[in-house]
Amino acid sequence: MDESKNLKYYDALDDEGRFENTGERRKASRTLKKKKASLAVQQFVQKQDDKQASISITYKAARFEEGWLLKTLGYFFEHQWISDVLSKVKVGKEASVYLCRPGEQVQAPLLAAKVYRPKMLRSLKNNQVYRQGRAVLDESGHEVVDMGMLKALHNRTIYGEQITLQSWIAYEMQTIKTLYEAGADVPQPIEMGENAILMGYIGDEASPAPTLNTVSLSPEEVRPLFERCLGNIEVMLNNDIVHGDLSAYNILYWQGQITLIDFPQVVSAHHHSGSWQIFSRDVRRVCEYFTRQGLQTDPVGLAARLWKRCGLRIQAEVHPALLDADDPLDRQVWQKSRESE
Repeated sequence: MDESKNLKYYDALDDEGRFENTGERRKASRTLKKKKASLAVQQFVQKQDDKQASISITYKAARFEEGWLLKTLGYFFEHQWISDVLSKVKVGKEASVYLCRPGEQVQAPLLAAKVYRPKMLRSLKNNQVYRQGRAVLDESGHEVVDMGMLKALHNRTIYGEQITLQSWIAYEMQTIKTLYEAGADVPQPIEMGENAILMGYIGDEASPAPTLNTVSLSPEEVRPLFERCLGNIEVMLNNDIVHGDLSAYNILYWQGQITLIDFPQVVSAHHHSGSWQIFSRDVRRVCEYFTRQGLQTDPVGLAARLWKRCGLRIQAEVHPALLDADDPLDRQVWQKSRESE
């Protein structure tokens, strides 16, 4: 007897009152509810499988990658934000970026989908440092207050790990939205899914924008782009944001313009105990690139001036996870912070 016939059988017995006593009727009612729930789940899964089977993409992915990709991007296809996946343009430690053709609901020539890998946080170094003081965000970017979800987080269950990853992604999306509205050079935010972010694409169909570390600037570009980087850093500070992993590896270069990317590790300038150290490291890494391009820079003094100009107090404490004992510049930053107290 298949599932649907089973349901009809129990319904018929119940309607005609053929159960001999109340206990049997209650037992049958519980069985009926379980079978209906099971059938609903089966129908939902079948519907999702049918949706995935109906999606055809240009990009030729490996079997496992294709399954994860369709599962993750199905939401974007369903809402007509994307209509095709053309290629994979970047592979990172926690996510890959795919070039997508927009759907009917998006007015843009091309889109980028940043798809996070399964259990990404296991390979992310020192992620606890960056999550300090953060509220946990849900898929809508709102703070999680549900006790069941918070308990899963505390117990580090599989569900709790998924909530943590979702919060990590939500912080990146929220940051991009804030900075885009503030006029910073970041991709246009489009939408967030369970394990992915959809945003504007930098580059063309033939090739994505290269990261700045792979580019040798012309002499006339060096200072204007350096100042543009500093302007973006100041916009971030004015919005209580420290990038957390800023360098020429996370800045795109396209047709003489820059775009800052990769924001999951952002911290609050005001409320994170190691924000000054994280910020000064970001400034130092940006300065290192421009020094190689022939520009004379003062990363320590520059970081201190930007920090104080935004009304922030330099912290004398250095988080041990952020201090490189063998790096003289880290020591110099620490000494500078102590002198300013």
